[in-house]
This record gives sequence, structure tokens and C-alpha cells, in this order.
Amino acid sequence: MIFNSLLFVYFFIVVTSLYFILKHKYRWPLLLMSSCYFYMAFVPIYILILGFTIVIDYFAGIYIDKNHGKKRKWFLIASLIANIGVLAMFKYYNFLNDNLTAILGDFSLQNPFPYLSILLPIGLSFHTFQAMSYTIEVYRGNQKPERNFGIYALYVMFYPQLVAGPIERPQNILHQFHEKHTFKYEQVSAGLKIMLWGFFKKIVIADRLAIYVNAVYGNPTHHSALTMFIATIFFSFQLYCDFSGYSDIAIGAARVMGFKLMRNFRRPFIGRGFADIWSRWHLSLTTWFRDYLYFPLGGNRKGVLMRIRNLYIVYMISGLWHGASWNFVIWGFLHCCFLVLEEVFKKPLRWIVKALGPVAIVFQIAVPFTIASIVNVFFRARTIGDSWYIIKSMFTLKGHGVYLGEPMTNFYYCVFGILVLYMTEVCQEFFPKIKLFGHQNRVVRYTGYALAVTILIMIGVFNGGQFIYFQF
Repeated sequence: MIFNSLLFVYFFIVVTSLYFILKHKYRWPLLLMSSCYFYMAFVPIYILILGFTIVIDYFAGIYIDKNHGKKRKWFLIASLIANIGVLAMFKYYNFLNDNLTAILGDFSLQNPFPYLSILLPIGLSFHTFQAMSYTIEVYRGNQKPERNFGIYALYVMFYPQLVAGPIERPQNILHQFHEKHTFKYEQVSAGLKIMLWGFFKKIVIADRLAIYVNAVYGNPTHHSALTMFIATIFFSFQLYCDFSGYSDIAIGAARVMGFKLMRNFRRPFIGRGFADIWSRWHLSLTTWFRDYLYFPLGGNRKGVLMRIRNLYIVYMISGLWHGASWNFVIWGFLHCCFLVLEEVFKKPLRWIVKALGPVAIVFQIAVPFTIASIVNVFFRARTIGDSWYIIKSMFTLKGHGVYLGEPMTNFYYCVFGILVLYMTEVCQEFFPKIKLFGHQNRVVRYTGYALAVTILIMIGVFNGGQFIYFQF
């Protein structure tokens, strides 16, 4: 079941209504059963995979807490092996197998391992990382093990953020399943506003941009350098609106029922530099890698060279987390390269910013965003060959003219959507008192709602399909 479907609207209304009608003790079973139904709407059999890891991690948490010394570590290791093993089997087996075949082929040897025709369970990377954070936090003593098996299962399977995050920590969400949430107009209103903005970003902006981007990236040899550059910029906005749109709908749906999920995006395309962009992008994942990989590797405590090494490890693994392809590894590697270069040339960049004066903020935002968008070619293109071809074509000024798409009105809708997004986020970032949805005047506020809904209905794409990050 996807958020941008009529089925989800019915599902959300029914589940939320029942949640407030039922007594507190019946609410978590309702949410658990609803989450199971939500997940099984994709591929029902894969609920067994979730069930396997949930059972392993539930008992691992209890035994980690009960034992001392090396025994605690062994239970943690067993939990991590189970989770990473499932992830490796379904997401990385064929990738590793293909690379093994290529290596053995160089020595005229055959690969004895077969290729497996298996479908990647939807959102596997997300709920695997959330499950691992639970046993790690129990091991570190930051979280007491959850004794109610149903509540723990709900922690992993809570439907709003089950398939694409935010990747929650147990300290933030587990206790909320025990708390009694009463119906409050303010929280329902706040949640619905967040959901409306999320639907707008997905249906009006992301899925409109997808039409243009898919047409260009599907046939890169047929388009000019300028067209491919525009499609590349469009893809960055598509990726952001698609993923942050999902996060907004998830956060809003949870907020309506009284649950507070962590913020996942903080207007990254207004970031001034690569470090600032990444400090605003997919916060639940970047903080996960920071706390469970970067810091354990030594973080920035062991000198500059070790810090750079740790950054490259984190970003390349982050790339691999996004997809079982060398494209994603290169994507992570290049992002880290520009992050390191920004740090190395910090002083010269400061001089440039100072010399530019009033237009410095445009330079600080536009240049890193453009470079990041070009790196994102590796995220979007089908192969490494296509990626290099598109980037090379952009810089060699291949062809001429601009493809406006079919129909041409779609191109203008894309530009309109990006302008609305940027105007909204610039106001949120620099002029927080200027509000439309949250305006004190009721007439202005409801005019904003009506305008957003009208635009959504008139130019929204309602057959846009799944969210990009469902594949991860």
C-alpha cells in the first residue's frame, strides 16, 4: 500500500478513527494488525522475514540485559548477524555474486554459486537498521528491553514509517506506544497540515518532475547537454520531494494519533555548503551512521587522516545502503570527496564569500547544490556507463536546444512546483513569521488549505507509483 493512493486514504481514516474509539489497552494491537495489513499489501509472504528478525531481536534484547560480560556481546552479535544476514541475502547476494563471476571470469573460472531470482522486500534497509538500533541501545545500557512482544513488534512495524523511515531510535518511540494519547484538535490539525504538504511535494512536484526526468534519462543519447543538465537538476528536486514527501506524510499520520516521530529533513537545498546540506538531509540515516559507525571507528578523535578515512568508509557504505550497485558506491565516494575538499579549502572559500559580499549566499547555496546534483547522476542513471556519458555530455556541450517534454505543459508545471517549494522553504528558513497554513488569521489559513488542495487536484499526478526510497 502506498501513501499516494486512495486505498491509503481509506486505511488512514479507518485506523485513526478506531484508534481514538478503542480503549487504550486495545490500541497497540490495532496498530500492530493494521501495520501487518499495510506491509502485506505489497508482498504478503515477506511478513515472515520481518517476523523472523523481530523474534530474534526481541529475545536478544532480553538476554543482553540479563547477562554480563562476553555473553552480552554474543547475544548482540547474534542479533546483528541475523539482521545483516537477511539484508545481505535479499539485497546484496546477487550483487556480490555478479562481482565474483566477473573476477573468476578473468581467470577463466566458473562461479559455482547460482543467481537467485528474489524480490527485495520493500523497505528492508529501513526496518533492519531500526531493529539493529534497538539491540545496540540495549547493549549500551541506553534502553531497557521491551518485555511486551507485541509492543516491540509494533516498534519495528509501525506503519507510518515502516517502509521508508524515519529510522527511529527505541528511546524516542517505544515509550510512546505505552502512553495514552487523547484526541486533541491541535495535534490532529498539525498532523494533517504536515500530511498535506507531504502529498503536495510527492504528487504535485516529485511525480511531475519524474515524467520529465524519466524521458531524458531513459534515452540520454537523444538529448542535448542543456536538456540533460535541466533533467539532472530536476532529479535532485524530484528525489528530495519524493523522499521528504513520504517522511512528511509518515510524520503527519503519526502526529494525528499523538505520536512524535523525528524530523527527517531540514530544507537541505538551502544548505550553505556540502557539510550543511548533509546536516539537513535524511537525518535519521545520517545520525544512525554517525552514532553506530563513524563514532565507533574513532570519529574525529584520532587526527585528520583517520577522520577522512572514517568519512570515506561511512559515505561509501551509505552509498551501498542505498543500492546494491557500484553506481551508489561511486555516488557516496564522490559526495565524500567534495565534503573533504570543502574542509581542506575552508579558508580560500571564506575569502571568496567575503569578496562576493551580498551575493555570497547565492554562491554558497547554488554551487554546492549544482555539484551535488551532478554527482546524483550516479544515483539516477541505470549504469556507470550511462552516468559517465551524461556527465561528459553536459560538459562537452553536446547538441543544442531544450527538450520541453510531452506535453510541454508538464515542463512548466515542473518549474512552477520548484518555485513553490523554494519560496515556501526560503520563508520557513529566513522569514518564519510568514506563514500560510499556520497563519493566525483563519481566512488566510483556510485560503492556503483550499489553494494547496486545488493545485493538488488540478495538476497532481495520481498514477505516479511508488516512492523512490521504497527500493531501499
